[in-house]
Amino acid sequence: MEKVKIYIDRVEHESHAKTDGAALYILGKINPITHDLWREEKGKKDDELIQNNQTEVHVNEWTHFYSSQKTLNPGNGSSKR
Repeated sequence: MEKVKIYIDRVEHESHAKTDGAALYILGKINPITHDLWREEKGKKDDELIQNNQTEVHVNEWTHFYSSQKTLNPGNGSSKR
């Protein structure tokens, strides 16, 4: 099976060209309880959310992925103006 170099959170990894979401979470050491994994898309397309399951994912050489927290808390909403 063909292997390609990919990036997850700016770290180079080697992956099978045909893989699945669960394998990518494991490869990138992404905690699926607290974080999501996203595939960077070129141009003005929305980035693709990668599910942590056995859904097939095709990756090309140098595909970039990044993780982000599932929930962000930018503050408690109060303001002292």
